[in-house]
Amino acid sequence: MIPDTVAEKLGQLPRTPGCYLFKNERGDILYIGKARVLRQRVRQYFQDPKHLDPKTAVMVSKIADFEVIETDSEVEALILESNLVKQYRPKYNINLKDDKSFPFIKVTDELLPRIYVTREKERTGGRFFGPYTDVRSLRFMLKTLHEIFPIRSCSHRFTEEMLHQKKIKLCLDYHIRKCEGPCQQLIPVTRYREMVNQMVRFLSGKTAGLLETLRAEMQDKAAQMKFEEAAGIRDRIRAIERYDANQKVAFSDGRDRDIAAIARDEDDACGVIFKIRDGKIVGRQHFYFSRAEDKSAEEILETLMKTYYTQSDYIPPEILLPYRPEDSELLMQWLSVSYPVTFIYPEDTATEKLLAMCVRNAELLLGDLKLQKAKAREASVPKTLGILQQDLHLPSLPRRIECFDNSNIQGSDPVASMVVFIDGRPRPGEYRKYKIKTVKGPDDFASMHEVVSRRYLRVSAEGLDWPDLIVVDGGKGQLSAAVQALEDIGVTVRSAENEGLTVIGLAKKREEIFFPGVADPVMIPKTSPSLKLLQQIRDEAHRFAVTFHRRLRDKAMKISALDGINGIGPKKKADLLRHFGSVHQIAEASTEAIAKIARVPESLAVAVKESIIKALSEKSSDN
Repeated sequence: MIPDTVAEKLGQLPRTPGCYLFKNERGDILYIGKARVLRQRVRQYFQDPKHLDPKTAVMVSKIADFEVIETDSEVEALILESNLVKQYRPKYNINLKDDKSFPFIKVTDELLPRIYVTREKERTGGRFFGPYTDVRSLRFMLKTLHEIFPIRSCSHRFTEEMLHQKKIKLCLDYHIRKCEGPCQQLIPVTRYREMVNQMVRFLSGKTAGLLETLRAEMQDKAAQMKFEEAAGIRDRIRAIERYDANQKVAFSDGRDRDIAAIARDEDDACGVIFKIRDGKIVGRQHFYFSRAEDKSAEEILETLMKTYYTQSDYIPPEILLPYRPEDSELLMQWLSVSYPVTFIYPEDTATEKLLAMCVRNAELLLGDLKLQKAKAREASVPKTLGILQQDLHLPSLPRRIECFDNSNIQGSDPVASMVVFIDGRPRPGEYRKYKIKTVKGPDDFASMHEVVSRRYLRVSAEGLDWPDLIVVDGGKGQLSAAVQALEDIGVTVRSAENEGLTVIGLAKKREEIFFPGVADPVMIPKTSPSLKLLQQIRDEAHRFAVTFHRRLRDKAMKISALDGINGIGPKKKADLLRHFGSVHQIAEASTEAIAKIARVPESLAVAVKESIIKALSEKSSDN
């Protein structure tokens, strides 16, 4: 069923390029996309759900509103989409896994330029090189730069006047030959800036042309009998040649290219870009992505290219790809700002081998990520979970535990709660509270059946994480209701005969643990940390349910106590609650104070006070 707001907007969509933002009923952004024609693309989502894949159908069922942003062209829509996804990180978009920004090398555009590492790509002039996703690669690059080019490391912002007056003294870098002393004009500004330009060419991977320039300069200095300066240039040439010798030749034609490839495993993906300059591989950048499980390889490749080239300092005229990304023509148009950029695909054995190498690198990096995640999980898992696994003879470590509890007073306002513990720690953001909808009266078993059914129907429909262990607060009756609910929706429950989802009941009186189909309870020693963990989870579910129930009761009591009095409308009721803070405080206040705040006769204030005292006494007797 399409919400009325959405239906109205669907009829008013423009036939222009732009971006669309789908939102849920809380206003949270679910998905951001781009479109060549907004009217056509957005309306496709609201067709018959049978024509949508399961995850998209679930997303569409949550859309309560949407917003569109028109752009002048498809290219603008592409750029805007990339920026909005980075800003909002919607649930259903592929997302860059790292929250932190990647570092860049910046060369400033001052009178005496500096070089330093920054994570902020400021638009204050200068050139940026990167991003560097590998810190070791960045450190090696900086070390090499400082060995080859004696550029200043101080943070002074020099002006012509400062240089003329020589206000800044020589520092240690000059004495250890890491700087040539431009602050004291021991090297002309023009010569220093030329050295910076050479460094920029080195950072750009243009070492072949740079070496030719330096050799000619060295010969010129030698001809002028400036042998010391010639020797300095010679040392610089040798350092660049040593660096160059480590670079693998990928293409003999000496052209600039990039090679892109991806690898994926379940929900994670890794994208790799190899940079080829003057025919040699001079660097590699990689990016990790999450929420990639239901995305096509072409879509992930497009996301990789948008992620990298929105930050990259240089786009080569050719990019070698394993296959066509989504909207390949639009991507080429976007990248071809200064000169034409072409996508090329494997056409001979040499390019196939290069792409295979790029894919292997992506697979290795993704394997490293999986290994790091596994180690992090092992390090974060408390020993208590291992003890609990042994005590309950569980088939696997109970890393995710979900626990249910009901709460009602004489059948009024029945509610239930579900709490989640991951690796032995509460995860409040995943807690859920339920109002019982189908049960009349204080039927604890039927309430448990309803809540468990609702929870795991949703888990199944939305592809959420299944628990390793379900705990039900109660004995055999509550456990049987939960098991029946699971079986009714087609979930196999673990028992002596079957493998499946493990469900237990925890009875509070003697802390007995019940398993489905087993008559006798399991008793864990009261000093065992595993029992204490189960008690903590059960008590947290009880607290959460009771808190929710009290909130509903208090709300109902406020309504019944104040809304049934003639002469006390919504504004007067709000004034009383705002001033006194609660109905308890109103009951304790004098009739004169109530009359003054509500601006009513004292006789009506007496009626307000009597109504509240009556409601409070009824609540007390219920408890």
